[in-house]
Amino acid sequence: MKKISFLLTLILLATAVWAQDKHLSALFGYSSFYSPSTKQAYVETYLDFSAWSLNFVKDEEGSFRATVEITLVVRHNDTIAYLKKYDLLSPRTNAEDATNFTFSDLRRFSLQNGIYDLQMILHDKASNDDPFVYNDKLVVYYPTDKPSMSNIQLMSSAQPTSVENMLSRNGYDMVPYISDFIPASITQLHPYFEFYYLQQELGNKPYDIVLNIEKKETGYQLPAFSQVIRRPAAKAFDAYYATMDISQLPSGNYNLVAEARDENGNTLVKKSIFFFRSNPNLINNALSEDVVATSFAGLIKDKEKLNYYIRALYPICGPEELAISYDVMNDTSLVAKQTFFYYFWETRSPLTPNDEWLKYKARLDFVDAHYSYPMTPGYMTDRGRVYLQYGPPDFVRDEKNFVGAFSLLSATPGVNSEMNGITPDQTSYDGQESFSDGLGTIHYLPYQLWRYNKLPDDYNYRVFLFWDQMRGGNYRLLNSNARGEVQTAGWERMLSQQQLPEGMIGEVGEQFERGY
Repeated sequence: MKKISFLLTLILLATAVWAQDKHLSALFGYSSFYSPSTKQAYVETYLDFSAWSLNFVKDEEGSFRATVEITLVVRHNDTIAYLKKYDLLSPRTNAEDATNFTFSDLRRFSLQNGIYDLQMILHDKASNDDPFVYNDKLVVYYPTDKPSMSNIQLMSSAQPTSVENMLSRNGYDMVPYISDFIPASITQLHPYFEFYYLQQELGNKPYDIVLNIEKKETGYQLPAFSQVIRRPAAKAFDAYYATMDISQLPSGNYNLVAEARDENGNTLVKKSIFFFRSNPNLINNALSEDVVATSFAGLIKDKEKLNYYIRALYPICGPEELAISYDVMNDTSLVAKQTFFYYFWETRSPLTPNDEWLKYKARLDFVDAHYSYPMTPGYMTDRGRVYLQYGPPDFVRDEKNFVGAFSLLSATPGVNSEMNGITPDQTSYDGQESFSDGLGTIHYLPYQLWRYNKLPDDYNYRVFLFWDQMRGGNYRLLNSNARGEVQTAGWERMLSQQQLPEGMIGEVGEQFERGY
């Protein structure tokens, strides 16, 4: 199960000031399964939208409704394996601001075994924002000559099916739980998963289904949160819907692990799913006051300073940790703040939390010294956020008044000067002198190009381009090729103050492609 959070705006510790035009917030996830009866693999995609983040428009019936345009494309090499473009309508409301609810969408489609490129495009049709584009790899592999296993999908609920529908599965209507954030209000996990062709390995022998919760950072299994279920005989298909009590599971990062084992305890197939548990009432129970009081967190006695440090964690927090940190900052208790701060670093480095904090603090001091802007600390700037999240770049190019030249033959593939209505003897474009003897001269706004040779969970040579649009020293992220970062269509034309003709690549575009 892959889960992605979309929040198309700057997050300030789970709070944001919305302009009149709101910014779409959604959860996206997907899982793959297999049907031995049809010998066909299939994928399910899940979307969960926060209605408050959408723009509602009055319809012909006098009610208010939002519309999200969704495009889902799955490619195998250069071939489109699945394409679906459709409008998803929200439930109607009687008032434009009566939007304290969520609504969902589920799609199911078949795929052959293989490695695919998945692209999800979301656009609030009543918004001026550019569509959000998410890309990921999708692996589908279900052999018929040996055991395999579906993804693990958490469920919100399961009710007996009365009328067959998209939520129906093995006689039950199961509502997926998309988020990997499990708040304190949820006291039970309901994982669902399927095994296929176990008999290829076991014949008709019995086997065990084993469920465990383990600490993500250390892999340590928690004995109090495990289940073993004996199955009398292996078969081609076996589905399991579990209930696990997590009321006493402390806050932290965990993996839920499910596997099938033979009679000798050997693992046949195994998969896991990550989740973040928020259970603030148990944090203090899990950590003794002495441990916190004598730690680096306990030595910070100034509440405002500690709030500052907690606030500055946002570049490396998930959305769930941001929400918890916001509650902690509003808590008047110094001990609560110290405990959260210690726990935050202890979950990332159980043996050396102090060292991890000091590494981060060194970065924090650097961005505050170099990237701060009036009324804006360094960690809240785009450069500061990237530096804190990814570390120092491997290469920086800093240009204050770059003047670039480009050839009219430097158009992007499929675009040429004739298509743009430009000929080599032109001496101006959009009222500005731009061309001379077939060459264009471009005056760019100040910009910085950062290159990272390697980022976690991404390809090599990722580039970030920041621009100083107002020439005031506040550099904003304009474009990046890193996963999950801003990707702006026509970014170089914006950087050139519209001097660069559409469809053409200038010198800065070439720098971006090279990474220097």
